[in-house]
Amino acid sequence: MATYRCAIEYDGTDFSGWQFQPELRTVCGTLEATLSTLFAEPIALSAAGRTDTGVHATGQVVSFHSERAFPVERLALALNANLPPDVTARDAAIVTGEFSARFDARQRTYEYLILNRPAPSAPLRRFAHHVWKPVVRERFEHAARHLIGAFDYIAFCGVQPERGGTVRTIRSVTLEGDEELLRVRIVGDGFLHRMVRVIVGTLVEIATGRRDVDDIPRIIASRDRKVAGYTAPAAGLFLAGVLYDDFDSYRPARV
Repeated sequence: MATYRCAIEYDGTDFSGWQFQPELRTVCGTLEATLSTLFAEPIALSAAGRTDTGVHATGQVVSFHSERAFPVERLALALNANLPPDVTARDAAIVTGEFSARFDARQRTYEYLILNRPAPSAPLRRFAHHVWKPVVRERFEHAARHLIGAFDYIAFCGVQPERGGTVRTIRSVTLEGDEELLRVRIVGDGFLHRMVRVIVGTLVEIATGRRDVDDIPRIIASRDRKVAGYTAPAAGLFLAGVLYDDFDSYRPARV
């Protein structure tokens, strides 16, 4: 039995998220159906991140096992010849049998694109969140520093996990970009449901003057979702990369 690893990109707009749902079009369901046809046996995927409806990826990583051999140098080409145009395989490799795309990940990088100008953009509406008020970089960066470290992020969580706690470690939060298109990059060991989007929404409120610049510690201490900011739209969010001991899938979000 061989274990395969693939780096995957997708436009999440027309998918009902990553997770397989028999009645809905999902990224996992689409990939598993295509791989099952190529390998002529049922394929079950493990993924580094279970992205929500409308969320995109430039660096998603999946792994799977198969009893059947497939020329790994042709696997990405074969996938792309059979997948719909809104999901593609960037590369493929055979890895050790114990490898898991989910459990072997050391850190994950999410990026969030913000269109910061008075007028919205029709071409960018699928990939960036329109914020019309000016984002003040100094306020954003000051507030973001309070997020670095290991904290209980339950106040930034959408649906609480059924198992495990809500403590996560964030390693960095940065803001890049020109005057119009901004890129928020958040790197951490793992993230709760909608955690990145709630963090972005809260930081936008701070950076545009709707909240106090030192509000983050109060929100964390509250452990109350109602105290944090709004949930930023899914359209701006990208799973941009996953880091392993010997592999990094990172590619910047692009529009």
